[in-house]
Parts: sequence; C-alpha cells; structure tokens
Amino acid sequence: MKRNEAPATYPISTRWEDEDVYGHVNNVKYYSYFDTAVNGFLIRETGVDIRRLPAYGIVAESSCRFLRELRFPQDVVAGLAVTKLGRSSVIYRIGLYQGEDPDPAALGTFVHVYVTGEERTVTPIPQQIRAVLAPLVV
Repeated sequence: MKRNEAPATYPISTRWEDEDVYGHVNNVKYYSYFDTAVNGFLIRETGVDIRRLPAYGIVAESSCRFLRELRFPQDVVAGLAVTKLGRSSVIYRIGLYQGEDPDPAALGTFVHVYVTGEERTVTPIPQQIRAVLAPLVV
C-alpha cells in the first residue's frame, strides 16, 4: 500500500527508547505503532473515549511484514485502511511510513474483535466506531 492509497493517516512520534542496540526501531515496536494508530485514530475521529463504550475491540490477530528500518528521531505516519468491516470484527491494513517516502517501511494486518466489558462476549461493533471505519473500507 503506497502512502497515497491509505484512506486515513495517524502520526506517531518515535522515542529514544524505541531504538535497539543496532540503531533502528526494534521490531516489537512496530506492533505498538499499529495499536497506537488504530486506537488513536478511533478516539480522534469519534471524539469519544473508546474505553467508555459498552463494547471495545480486542486484538485477535496481528502480523507485520518488515520492509525497511524505521529510525529515531524521525516521526512515523501510519496509513490506515479497512479490508473487512464485519458485524463484530474489523481487519485493518496498516502501512508505516517515514520521511517523504511513498513506500512503507512495514505493512501490517491488525484484527479487532468487539466484545462486551465484563463478560467479554462477542458483540456488534458500536455505531460510533462503524461510522468512522466505513469510509476506510477498500
């Protein structure tokens, strides 16, 4: 996914602690960036604290294809697309970009399944969430 193909973006600041002894962002941080991009986007676009909704997304699956190094102190831009918007789940496609490069440094898949609070039973995606995700479907 090229940067200009992402229907939405979310900026992420890298931190000193993100780099490892090899001088690049450690691979485990990429998954943190995916989580930050998805949930930050949802909070920004819905205007609500998604933790206060009666249902919330839990990560059921994630993957990453590493294409190139990310480095501190350059910021990262996460490009977001939705490849499947189901009744109770959503599959995101996420590209991580740095600088002006149109090609991603990493491509990820991130799956949220929506559950209720206490019982954690699968439930429909809240309408506030669905409304901001629908325009991202590719």
